[in-house]
Amino acid sequence: MTPLRTRLAAVVITLGGLLFGYDTGVIAGALPYMARPEAAGGLALTPATEGLVTSSLLIGAAVGAMVSGRFSDRHGRRRTLLVLAVVFTLGAAGTALAPGLGTMVAARVVLGLAVGGASATVPVFLAELAPKESRGSYVAADQLMIVTGQLLAYTLNAVLAHTVEGPHTWRYMLALASVPAVVLWVLVHRVPETSRWFAARGRYGEALTTLRRTRPAGHDAVGELLEMVGVADAETAARGLGWRDLRAPWIRRLMVVGIGVAVIQQVSGVNTIMYYAPTLLELTGLATDAALTATIANGVVSVLAAVLGLQIVRRVRRRTMLLVGQGGILLALLALGAVFAIAVEPALAAGRVPPLGASYAVLAFMLLFLLFQQAALSPVTWVMLSEVFPLRMRGLGMGIAVFLHWCVNAAISFTFPVLVDGVGGAATFLLFAVVNAGAIVFAWRLIPETSERSLEELEEDFRRRYA
Repeated sequence: MTPLRTRLAAVVITLGGLLFGYDTGVIAGALPYMARPEAAGGLALTPATEGLVTSSLLIGAAVGAMVSGRFSDRHGRRRTLLVLAVVFTLGAAGTALAPGLGTMVAARVVLGLAVGGASATVPVFLAELAPKESRGSYVAADQLMIVTGQLLAYTLNAVLAHTVEGPHTWRYMLALASVPAVVLWVLVHRVPETSRWFAARGRYGEALTTLRRTRPAGHDAVGELLEMVGVADAETAARGLGWRDLRAPWIRRLMVVGIGVAVIQQVSGVNTIMYYAPTLLELTGLATDAALTATIANGVVSVLAAVLGLQIVRRVRRRTMLLVGQGGILLALLALGAVFAIAVEPALAAGRVPPLGASYAVLAFMLLFLLFQQAALSPVTWVMLSEVFPLRMRGLGMGIAVFLHWCVNAAISFTFPVLVDGVGGAATFLLFAVVNAGAIVFAWRLIPETSERSLEELEEDFRRRYA
């Protein structure tokens, strides 16, 4: 059984995921208030500037993922998380105090640096900390904390919307993100660095000490360390791994796999629902307060689905989870498009409020979408990303893949409100369905199985298979 010390360290590390979730989810509740005129306390956002405010965090996240990946390879996973906690705090304060659109966008970029850094660092930290038999559960726990952060954001948004009167409700929503950031900074000081990072730097004594602290009594820590040393020596003999080594065929193939896994998670369109759910529900006729309250259901289902995902990832092979999740998402997207085409858009075109049943149907298919996303696709995405890259460039590889993950997220989040405003919800969701059909073909043909083996065994197998 994994020692209590290791499980507690994992809880602390996943606070980075909680902040990731809160800071990406809170904008859903803040946007309707920020769209109000400046005289009413808002920022007078248009559909285009709504997309800009939302996507600015994601642009920062892309840069943060790339920079933190390389930083964590050089300076350690623990030190990286400490730096990110400070950036989370500064970014949250900046967004809450922003006097205008330009300052808000700049502060969201800073906050995005921390979000992207956490998305690249936390899964690697957990994968390297955990024993191989528990690795999937540990990394999937990060996804649970991400959606818990989003549920916390939705809940606090709704509570503040109903209890805080005044023009600046949205500022309180954004400011609350600084609290868990401070807690993360305090607690990470008590978390050990990973044994695999020590081994990659040739610090074998410290690696052995960490293994003995994070493995159960009687575990063959020396044997596990020797396996790490063998992989580290093989990479050293090949002059290490870095940017120039991306020319090696097996590294290039793994980069294609990693980038594909990262992008698939985003082209599902999950964050159009996580960021714009209240906006979509308002289109179906719900008032702002009612739409914010209804969005809590998205958070609840996401958390319950992530708990289910923790159980599934222990029992189901990675590729199966990936493909089943994509298939369910495709069906949900087609259903959402059908509701907009049949019930919502004809009513709006005729100048009528869409029937209440349309609001319930849109919410129901959003929940179906999130069930497949958070129970299957999202957890297996972060698990596989933490597994496919070689030891000496795990941070760099993760950073490149997650950089592109956030670039796609930013592009989708910026264009989604413009698309819905321009061509309607039905055509927009149909477009996502077509893209997801292509993603299923990619996953079926190119993504390998990674379950039931140690990180070192996976690396040796990939090196042989793709050389």
